[in-house]
Amino acid sequence: MILIADSGSTKTDWACIPCDGSRPQGFTSQGYNPNYITQEQMREDILHALPAGFPREAIREIHFYGAGVTELQYGFVRSVLRGIFPNAEPIAVAMDLLAAARALLGRGSGFAAILGTGTNSCLYDGERITLNIDSLGFILGDEGSGGYLGKRLIRDFIRGDMPEGARQLTAAELGLSGDELIDRIYTRPFPNRFCAQYSRFVGKNLHTDPYFHQLVADSFRDFFRNIVSHYPDYRSYRFNCVGSVGYAYRDLLLSVAGEFGMAPGRIIRAPMEGLIDYHTNR
Repeated sequence: MILIADSGSTKTDWACIPCDGSRPQGFTSQGYNPNYITQEQMREDILHALPAGFPREAIREIHFYGAGVTELQYGFVRSVLRGIFPNAEPIAVAMDLLAAARALLGRGSGFAAILGTGTNSCLYDGERITLNIDSLGFILGDEGSGGYLGKRLIRDFIRGDMPEGARQLTAAELGLSGDELIDRIYTRPFPNRFCAQYSRFVGKNLHTDPYFHQLVADSFRDFFRNIVSHYPDYRSYRFNCVGSVGYAYRDLLLSVAGEFGMAPGRIIRAPMEGLIDYHTNR
């Protein structure tokens, strides 16, 4: 059996593909960023998430795609997985960006982006990533992501830089003072997840107050201005994107892509279906 994992900043989607061609079995666990978790924590959470009676010894091949997983952490991830699935070989580890490209483009070439809790993007030649403009992560970048939306919402709320109607709605949703919000973001773990959770609130109020619509549109314009437009001849590519934020705001996202001269491509919520196709139709 083949096991595929798509690990984002918030959660990991798993799919186990039986060799007899029957339907894949899926389950979900926490997201695993090797920069913020130990091997033992990752191992325990995977074991906890496995469905009852899961045939660990029957896994013969693993493809793990992870947010924040660079080549420096490949050994970290392989060690954890090898300890859980002792008969798996090969254990292929790659960044979640390659998962996005394979899910969106298969073995074709083009532009692929991730807009979820965080942001990433690349040019892909059908086999590998040929160019990646670094999103710089939550602190320095991640324009257009859920974390970026939440960060801007909280910043505007603390500074009083929003209309009164939007401020009242936001105050009720946040339920914290400015000092409490700053403490939560600067001193607690996973500030990106904390900020990203408010993307859903923004979406629910997209047409309640023009402020929220403008917030999303400006975040996407920052994404194109600061990241996408730095790809050579970027207007020659279709805009393809995977991720909860890109999918939730897909109409507005494609409208902004049009402002920057990119034709619409595929917008999907999650890469797993495309990854299953990629790894079963080799």
